[in-house]
Amino acid sequence: MNRLKTIATNICRAVLAVTFIFSGYVKAIDPLGTQYKIRDYLTALSIGDYVPDWLTLGSSVALAALEFALGIFILFAIRRRFTTRVILAFMAVMTLITVWIAIANPVSDCGCFGDAITLTNVQTLLKNVVLTACAVVVCRCRERMFRFVSENNQWIVVNYTVIYIVATSIYSLYLLPRFDFRPYHVGANIREGMEIPEGAKMPRYENTFVMEKNGEHREFTLDNYPDSTWTFVERKSELVEEGYVPPIHDFTITDNATGDDITQQILDDKGYTFLLVSPHLESADDTNFGDIDQLYEYCQAQGVPFYCLTASGEDAIQHWRDITGAEYPFCMSDETTLKTVIRSNPGLVLIKDGTVIRKWSHNGLPKSEELNGPLAQIEIGQMDDVSVARKIASILSWFVLPLVLLVIADRLWAWSRWVRNKESKMRYFNFNKNNKKMRKKIVAGNWKMNLNLQEGVALAKEINEALVQNKPNCDVVICTPFIHLASVAQVLDANVVGLGAENCADKEKGAYTGEVSAAMVKSTGAQYVILGHSERREYYGETAEMLKEKVQLALANGLKVIFCCGETLEEREAERQNEVVKAELDGSVFNLTAEEWKNIILAYEPIWAIGTGKTATSDQAQEMLAYIRSIVAEKYGQEVADETSILYGGSCKASNAPELFAKPDIDGGLIGGASLKAADFKGIIDAWKK
Repeated sequence: MNRLKTIATNICRAVLAVTFIFSGYVKAIDPLGTQYKIRDYLTALSIGDYVPDWLTLGSSVALAALEFALGIFILFAIRRRFTTRVILAFMAVMTLITVWIAIANPVSDCGCFGDAITLTNVQTLLKNVVLTACAVVVCRCRERMFRFVSENNQWIVVNYTVIYIVATSIYSLYLLPRFDFRPYHVGANIREGMEIPEGAKMPRYENTFVMEKNGEHREFTLDNYPDSTWTFVERKSELVEEGYVPPIHDFTITDNATGDDITQQILDDKGYTFLLVSPHLESADDTNFGDIDQLYEYCQAQGVPFYCLTASGEDAIQHWRDITGAEYPFCMSDETTLKTVIRSNPGLVLIKDGTVIRKWSHNGLPKSEELNGPLAQIEIGQMDDVSVARKIASILSWFVLPLVLLVIADRLWAWSRWVRNKESKMRYFNFNKNNKKMRKKIVAGNWKMNLNLQEGVALAKEINEALVQNKPNCDVVICTPFIHLASVAQVLDANVVGLGAENCADKEKGAYTGEVSAAMVKSTGAQYVILGHSERREYYGETAEMLKEKVQLALANGLKVIFCCGETLEEREAERQNEVVKAELDGSVFNLTAEEWKNIILAYEPIWAIGTGKTATSDQAQEMLAYIRSIVAEKYGQEVADETSILYGGSCKASNAPELFAKPDIDGGLIGGASLKAADFKGIIDAWKK
């Protein structure tokens, strides 16, 4: 079952990683396309006019970076707790949004995979439901995701991923998207993209023109296009009757001066044609107008048609002419179409016989030195030969390869460290297995706040009778609530079962209502006391200084101390467990003399395994107890460390006790829930007989 859970978790992890990486990357290489989609959503909510373009563009880049980074992080199992929670929250929000778009249908395509893959709104909802289910699985079972890179090196992956994906968006904004999934990509024939198969039902579109005259706005079609006394405001293309929709279905070019549709004239031209594309001249970048004017002069000299396509009105066109000195003709086209043709405002497209030959961003326009002959004979007149394979190879070399090399180096280092540790542990095991025989083996029960007095006495009597009849191979201690101590002491054979308290005060005596001093504990007949338990630290704010006082008072009153230490899940995932445990011992017990130390029993309790059903593996427990023994040796010497009993206190049961107790540094267990039933408790005690 555990193997199946691990497999299922890592399958879900792979599904999420691939989806998030792909979704984030296609958004990152087309930030303007994502911005347009965000604005579609805002328009559907009637708030588009209130959100500035810089905010939607920033949101586009941020969304792409977030998705891509989360995909890489979960693939490499980086910060598993944080990453899985963020992914689950992200998918919960996205699923709610897709429920809305599936019902209200405010947009025809959610845009989750950009232009690379188009899904219907219902398909998107189903996809998000599956991804949310995967997110729930990895969030609940995140420890089952194996890491490709050790935690110490994860910062490299984090920083490199964020820098790479943000740089990709900036590159695509400055120039053009690395991959063009739209029907106007280089090599596409626009005329063929508009064709409808024979026999297919044809959709019917109606182009309308919003015109203005004397403050009056009116819509016209091509059939009743008005005279020049009317001023153009905007153009609309509307689907009137559905049918087969070709990849390119709304590409029309209307001469602004004559009102003639010149689409076919341009597409059927066997020669070259330059199209300067600007959806909105009002917001077009005019910093490179000199290059545009120079290119237009070149076209005039070479007899190459040059048109500016825009959806802007006459005022915007005239303003553009005024600031740039533009003399080239202007044509009207649909705003959405122009945004689809090229992701730049303005952008430049070169076509020949209806086929897209090249595209340029306004930041990468052809320079004068490139315009040194007829287009058929110079480089810019030839189709861009950068293949998809070369683009993918570029991604592999700039992003994937460095990460693969990092993984290989990290794993080799981890393997070599594992080999060294294994050899060291084997030497230590051979040395320590003999010393273990000298240490006391102890199983201590911690009843916590359970059982009333009568129930407690009955359980103690049952445990005592079972162990008197069948002598244990270890020391047995039961630690009970204060009210049980004196009564339980009466029914125990002190030679078989020891008695301990679960806590004592940090004051010797005085006006401390509700507290129980170490002297009081001792007077009940108890020989042991548990101090420093994680529940006391967490719920009652016990500090290292308070515990130091408690330890001193307990020892002064002749009690043996079972001192607890351990780390939380967050501390273990951050690989701080050694640091945390050492600090707890330094702060409360490492101040003792070697003689006082003889009455100290240590209990390692991984806090994440207490009462949760989770258990540290026997190797994890052995590793921590060996470390604890090593720091005891540093403080008091190897001989004292070899004589110190160290217990494991994390969800120990009869089923796993034999494996745990077989480890050279585990001298027993501090048992919680399993100590409340005599049979379960005895099952753990009997593990020492196996």
